[in-house]
Amino acid sequence: MIHATALVDPAARIGANVRIGPYSIIGPQVEIGDGTEVGPHVVIKGHTRIGRDNRIFQFCSLGEVPQDKKYAGEDTRLEIGDRNTIREYCTLNLGTVQDAGVTRVGNDNWIMAYVHIAHDCQVGNRTTFANNAQLAGHVHIDDWAILGGYTGVHQFCRIGAHVMTAVGTVVLQDVPPYLMAAGNTAQPYGINSEGLKRRGFSADAITALKRAYRTLYKSGLMLDEARAKLVEDAKLQPDVQLLVDFLNISKRGIIR
Repeated sequence: MIHATALVDPAARIGANVRIGPYSIIGPQVEIGDGTEVGPHVVIKGHTRIGRDNRIFQFCSLGEVPQDKKYAGEDTRLEIGDRNTIREYCTLNLGTVQDAGVTRVGNDNWIMAYVHIAHDCQVGNRTTFANNAQLAGHVHIDDWAILGGYTGVHQFCRIGAHVMTAVGTVVLQDVPPYLMAAGNTAQPYGINSEGLKRRGFSADAITALKRAYRTLYKSGLMLDEARAKLVEDAKLQPDVQLLVDFLNISKRGIIR
């Protein structure tokens, strides 16, 4: 399963049925789970743990040191879950001690070519990153988010669950769950209704989320007033609670 030209350190832990392509390099602190496929010319370094049944295409760089001038060789990590697809030329870096010390990518994510996921980013499950999406350090991406091609996300921003960004979106503040966002800088453009339908949200739930969007963006209420109204709405429609929780933890302010 390991090509003769691949350089795999004897200390690396390689699971069953792992395929490693020609000229790939696997470092001593790397762990690769069962059934994962690593294409040719891939470099996996550092303290990197990769789960099972992932597909990693050619010319990716995983577990390289952070692009952070403060990094001084500390023992930080990269953790990748199960069943992810990571296409050509993607770069995923280790974490830093200034944050959690680990960069994490969850399960079942679709990461297209030339994506960069910087140090200390936390990516959830079932996300989609179109070509050239770029995350600066310390970014959080919640489950089911879709980043359009060439989306750029500023450090320390958070993108909520079920968000969809358009091509070329520049995110400088947090994007609440369920929204569509576009532009430089990002502006809200309603609820991601089509995505929610595809994920099984009921018509009543989508109607309630549209109403919540109007409360947050169209009512003229101050943010604290809108949040108080959404707390009451969440008692009738539980899906609104995710929006309330996001507003409670947002640190950079939300796109408006």
